[in-house]
Amino acid sequence: MQEILISLRKEIFKNVEEKKSLKIFFKEEVNILGVKTDTVVKIAKKYYELIKDKTKEEVFYLCEELWKSGILEETFIACNWSYKLKTKYEKKDFEIFEKWVDLYITNWASCDTFCNHTVGEFLEKFPEYISRLKIWAKSSNRWVRRASAVSLIVPARKGLFLKDIFEIADILLLDKEDLVQKGYGWMLKVASQVYEKEVFEYVLSKKSVMPRTALRYAIEKMPKELKQIAMQRA
Repeated sequence: MQEILISLRKEIFKNVEEKKSLKIFFKEEVNILGVKTDTVVKIAKKYYELIKDKTKEEVFYLCEELWKSGILEETFIACNWSYKLKTKYEKKDFEIFEKWVDLYITNWASCDTFCNHTVGEFLEKFPEYISRLKIWAKSSNRWVRRASAVSLIVPARKGLFLKDIFEIADILLLDKEDLVQKGYGWMLKVASQVYEKEVFEYVLSKKSVMPRTALRYAIEKMPKELKQIAMQRA
């Protein structure tokens, strides 16, 4: 297993490029090597071929080792590999996913990549675990709070879990962190593409207290006339 990690890391470093830093997209300190995203995807695919016959537990072990490094490119590979195991998810896997969110996610890119796909897929398979997102939404860790919203992005596109989406938005409503506001605003925006009337009514009922950042995200895909109504000061 260690040989795979050593070889993978050598290939990642071999593809580091001298280019304008991606760090400009982050307010927090992020450990980025400078490998193009499409190259990272190719590397993830190449090395998954070497581990695809290993047990889920072995692959999750490798994923955790990649998460531990804190290197953005390695976290993306961990996200890619855990999502490839989606047909094998079991209820017990939630504890692992929750651990990764709590311990290793330190930026919006890793948060969204992991939660949109791995966690979102898990929740569609085991929707009873959405109740845990409502606990995440009250966390002192801003990334866990963002995760509570962005984990429902893909399900929201499918018209799923509207009641839970509103409940999580309620919990996060007055959050002071702009990346959390953007996270739940994004969740509402995606839900609005299936439930425009319901989300519009929700936004109107909260607009006197909803941060403008979250409000703008939530109504972004709505018709101009609805946007104007929503943006009017109470």
